[in-house]
Amino acid sequence: MPLADYLALLAMITAMAFTPGPNTTLSTALAANLGLRRAMRFVLAVPVGWLLLLLGASLGVAGAVRAWPPLGWAIQVIGLGYMTWLAWRLWQARQMSEADAAQLDVGFRAGVALQFVNIKAWMAALTVSAGWVLPGPLGERLLVVVPTMMFYAFASNFSYALIGALLRRWLAQGRRLLVFNRTMATLLALTALWLALGGAVRT
Repeated sequence: MPLADYLALLAMITAMAFTPGPNTTLSTALAANLGLRRAMRFVLAVPVGWLLLLLGASLGVAGAVRAWPPLGWAIQVIGLGYMTWLAWRLWQARQMSEADAAQLDVGFRAGVALQFVNIKAWMAALTVSAGWVLPGPLGERLLVVVPTMMFYAFASNFSYALIGALLRRWLAQGRRLLVFNRTMATLLALTALWLALGGAVRT
């Protein structure tokens, strides 16, 4: 891959990975409520899910989405519904002891599966596939793009989870966690809605 193409890829992935979205919001909330160790299962799941999405997009899913718009709409509807459900569960958690009761503990498998209804993850996979993988040669491009995307996916979510973990003790006092969880829940729901209304899964 030419250096200019790789630098453009880095710029795009940096903006995509480190701006707030469903994954980073959940990483922060999970670490704040459950601790960094338990949040790591989700943090590690994100790059694996991104990898599967990228491979799928590069091997034909992108073409299927373009050829059959209802597929893109279905992804958006399911993604919006699931993100809204997660936001509602997060909204209900008033104390750290209630986080498990609210089923906030998104593990590795659920984290991987979540990427398939995460509109922002789909947008990233389809964009990277079309712009940096499919121009080919496919194998050589994937060898460069895959580890880069996985590193950024991990680094961004770990950074957000670390922030959540550092806030954990402070949030345990009074109503701070309630305010934090409801703020994160609102951001999660609004981000999912914004991405869905923006028609992310169409290209």
